Amino acid sequence: MTFSVKSPILGFEHIKTMEIIELDKFFVKLQSKDDNTSFTMINPFALRDYDFEIPTYYEELMQIKDSSELKIYNIIVVSLPLETSTVNFIAPIVCNMDNMTLSQIVLDAAVYPQYGQAEKIENFIQK
Repeated sequence: MTFSVKSPILGFEHIKTMEIIELDKFFVKLQSKDDNTSFTMINPFALRDYDFEIPTYYEELMQIKDSSELKIYNIIVVSLPLETSTVNFIAPIVCNMDNMTLSQIVLDAAVYPQYGQAEKIENFIQK
């Protein structure tokens, strides 16, 4: 699935087209079509309750409607063991499946204090 980047991933503003490759039911790879940059992402709903409002700016930018099919992912920094990998919950990647656009949305930490930039996966695994 190839997406047009409407609002870039911070630090990677030069990337305009990306592909999402499903790895399994939890993880996907976000691969740039413009260079060799790639990110591993996770479905946040597999780990925790995750809810936020998409700002109007992004709704307009990505032409999101109430009926739009959206997929939400979070970038992870993979470590071994996997449980020590960290997830960036404060800057989700929102994909509009209707028009194949994506944006990284940086949430306001004051509004969403429950989401961190580098939360360990092990904090969400029931032992």
